[in-house]
Order: sequence, then C-alpha cells, then structure tokens
Amino acid sequence: MGGTCCLNLNMTQQEQIENTKTFVKETLKHAEGGHDWFHILRVYKNALLISKKEEVDGFVVQLGALLHDIADSKFHDGDETVGPKLAQDFLTRIHVEKDVIEHVVNIIENISYNSSLDPSKTFKSPELDVVQDADRLDALGAIGIARTFNYGGFKNRALYNPDILPDLNMSKDVYKKSTAPTINHFYEKLLLLKDLMNTKTGKLIAEKRHEFMMLYLEQFYAEWEGEK
Repeated sequence: MGGTCCLNLNMTQQEQIENTKTFVKETLKHAEGGHDWFHILRVYKNALLISKKEEVDGFVVQLGALLHDIADSKFHDGDETVGPKLAQDFLTRIHVEKDVIEHVVNIIENISYNSSLDPSKTFKSPELDVVQDADRLDALGAIGIARTFNYGGFKNRALYNPDILPDLNMSKDVYKKSTAPTINHFYEKLLLLKDLMNTKTGKLIAEKRHEFMMLYLEQFYAEWEGEK
C-alpha cells in the first residue's frame, strides 16, 4: 500500500489496473480461502469473459471485479462501509477519475447477495450486472461447493442437520446472522443464483454449474443415508 501515494498523474488505465491487482493481492494475502486473491482473480476472469458479449465500460468492470471483495463485511463485524471506503481511498491515490471511482464504489456497495435482499438498494448499471454475474458464478459449480464448505469450516458450522430446515424467506439481517448448517446455504442462496443472473453469458454458465451442484447434493444425501 505504501508505494501508491505519489504515483504518476498520467498513469494509463492499464497501469492503474496493474497497480490495483498488486494492491488487492497484498491486502488479501491472509484472507479466508474462499474470499482470497484467487477468488478475486477468478471473478476478474469471469468478468472479462462476460464483457465480451456486453456493452460495458471495460475499465470500470475490471476495477469493480478486482475491488469487489477488498473488505467483505463478513470479516469486518458486518460493517458494509469498510470495503467501499478502502477502494475509494486507493483509487483516489492512483488518480482514477472521480466518476469512475463513484461507479466502482457503487458496484462494491450493491454486488452482494444480501444487498439483493435490501429494498433500499436501487443502483443498477451494465457494469454492475457483469461483475455481479462474475461473482455469482464463483459461488456455483465445483468451486462454489468448495468455497461453501471452506467458509462453513472457517465458521465451525455443521455440515448438515436434517432437523434444521433451510429458511427460504430470510430478510437481509437474518441472512447475515445465520449460523445454519452448510448444506442449508445451498437452498438459501446458491441454488437461487441461476435465476438471478443478469447477462446471457452468465445465465448459460450458471445453468451448467447449477446442474453440477444438484448432482452433488443427490450424491451427498445418498451417502448420508448409507445408500451409496
């Protein structure tokens, strides 16, 4: 972080992207495995792929993808202001234009699933659509399963408890405070994402990853019951 205070005012957008990658990688070097630099890198790659078929500002998409989880509120006592503030301060230091900074901050403030449960969140843009889809794709499929159980282990949650049913009507506050078994998270969020995708490319990829997760759950329950 210390090397960004006096950067060239004439820095190109590509140089700003590269500096952002360095900043994010350093900031998240001790992050939980499902929300670390490699998560960011996967979302970044997803966003680039989706952007090929969308009319978007590629610079905003790249910065939004790189900074979307710079300080996830889950790891900051639920404080949703930390990430946007950290991103804004960093982008200001590397002399990104003010309108771009504002757009990226709006993406960070509105990208999460729990934001979709908040009726006060009304910001929309094609760039948010792309970054949101890119992030949601990383919650699906084989990696989505791995991340879900990694986080469940991090929070010392039960794998599964058939006596605790998924809550499909949670408010934002209830969702954020949930301590339910990890398998419940499939029904409370992951399996809902397929129908929440914004872009055509996102929808197509999500369908395949959704199918894989359904197969996984079928196998999980069979093994739980000693049937396979």
